[in-house]
Amino acid sequence: MKKLFLLLAIVLFSSTTIAQGKTYLLFEFMEVDNTQEQSYWEIESFWEKIHEQRVKNGDIVGWDLWTIKPGGEDQGYQYLTVNVYNDPVKMFSGEGNFGAAVKAAYPDMSDEDLDKMMKKTGKSRDLAIRNYIEIIGTTSDDFDMAVGTVAELGFMKVKTSNSDYVNAELEIFKPFHQQVVDAGSKGSWQLMSVMLQKGSDRYADYMVVNMYNSYEQYLNFDWGSIDTPDEESQKKINEGIATRDMKNVILIELVKKVR
Repeated sequence: MKKLFLLLAIVLFSSTTIAQGKTYLLFEFMEVDNTQEQSYWEIESFWEKIHEQRVKNGDIVGWDLWTIKPGGEDQGYQYLTVNVYNDPVKMFSGEGNFGAAVKAAYPDMSDEDLDKMMKKTGKSRDLAIRNYIEIIGTTSDDFDMAVGTVAELGFMKVKTSNSDYVNAELEIFKPFHQQVVDAGSKGSWQLMSVMLQKGSDRYADYMVVNMYNSYEQYLNFDWGSIDTPDEESQKKINEGIATRDMKNVILIELVKKVR
């Protein structure tokens, strides 16, 4: 389970359009004890205002909080926070004036009270895993990733070569996802690369993310809107499937968002 979330440095996710055409995501998975649920929610509400200032200061593009379904202590991790960047250097270095963002968000809070909140943050959850993601492909859509968005995350381990797999996703499978998006059966599809993952023990190399505007849309999804593939297309589909092993699929729900 821990290997799964180690690579889940997915999130996650942003429908924000970046001028340079690149979006990078910092995923942090939180393990929260049942007795700390209320405290953790209060802590993330406190941090939400700080992230609003970080966006205003240009340190990040956005921040999200997602719940991981179905939940429960035995699952290992119950929440995922995502920091959105348009610059990988900022993501890896943590560039930005964090202290200025805190003071701007809480100008009347004393240093003593701020210190108490920082300590309370550490007690409310364990920051278990941190990972880095790059979005490398997406459908053409105007999907608004609002609070309540449901996302299905599929973890892929490449069986052939990275280039074969990426070409299969973008050239073979993406057109089918585009048809489904255009038909209104889901909101968006994205292909993400897990950065800095090397070695034979890695769990996954890429993630595909399907986004839905609600549980209703997710539960009523069907592939009926796509064109029936002819024999040649079906052959390419089978070849594309052979490039990867889908390790797992999980569901998450967006509960807080800052842009």
